[in-house]
Amino acid sequence: MKARFKPLAFVFPAVLAALVSFAGSVSAETVTVYSARNEQLIKPLFDAYTKETGTKVQVLTDKEGPLLERLKAEGAKSPADVLITVDAGNLWHASRMGLLQPIKSSVLNTNVPANLRDPKGEWYALSIRARTIIYNKKFVNPSQLSTYEALAEPEWKGKLCLRTSKKVYNQSLVATMIATLGEKRTEDVVRGWVANLATEVFADDNAVIKAVGAGQCEVGIVNTYYLARALDKDPNMPVGLFWANQKERGVHVNISGAGVTRAAPNAAGGQRLIEWLSLETAQGIYTNDDFEYPVNQKVKPDSIIRHWGPYKMDLINVSKAGELQGAATRLMDRAGYR
Repeated sequence: MKARFKPLAFVFPAVLAALVSFAGSVSAETVTVYSARNEQLIKPLFDAYTKETGTKVQVLTDKEGPLLERLKAEGAKSPADVLITVDAGNLWHASRMGLLQPIKSSVLNTNVPANLRDPKGEWYALSIRARTIIYNKKFVNPSQLSTYEALAEPEWKGKLCLRTSKKVYNQSLVATMIATLGEKRTEDVVRGWVANLATEVFADDNAVIKAVGAGQCEVGIVNTYYLARALDKDPNMPVGLFWANQKERGVHVNISGAGVTRAAPNAAGGQRLIEWLSLETAQGIYTNDDFEYPVNQKVKPDSIIRHWGPYKMDLINVSKAGELQGAATRLMDRAGYR
């Protein structure tokens, strides 16, 4: 197993105090980031940026919801220059709440595919998170697998494990299915998933992977980096990955991403940081430290995920995950997906 994560002595109150102390005195040499991303991932990125450019990065981390509410409450007095978060739905909501501003960047337009950025230019993907099918190698031949929709067929009754519908990753998956399949067809699929569950839904993807590996269920749906982390710790785990819907629209992908905040004291500095995060150095950290797929196609994925081979991704603009998230949530509730 590779030693990838370095524990950090991050204490929220201390960081908050630091932010308050310099609010209103931010210089061009400092960029302030509000981040919903794991501190263990972004700290190496910001350290590398400071080393390369001399620009200091002040960071405040929290969950997505509290960060958006904080930005809203701070209004024009917010010290934040950049918002970084996961899931296109969260970025879409930030945009709808008026918390971001459009930026024009040939660097980002070159490095970030059009389907992975806001059509209005208010946010851009920094990494790709594919959500696909996993299976127990002892019980399932990959030739039995094909699409997300097929997991709703009677063949998989009592064999499917899922993460809770409360997680935004599943809401975004269902939202993009609504956009492609329509609401009725998608609801039929989700009802089929619920009918095929082997057990109650799990709180997170790690639990789904463990259940598939243990044979509690034969198939599941997870984000690929969770499986890569599990295989990094236990290469002999009998769990395989199958790229869903390759003969059709492609596998569902989501993103982590960033935008310059509406009230940014240092908007130019914030844009420069986001542009740097799309370059080779930062993209290498994303894939080698956290097993996510780089958004910059010049960068090769980590060897563990490269082993899974190339895949066809769903090219629907990820902003649809936000636009249809409410409809997805209501649909999953009607279908009994908890």
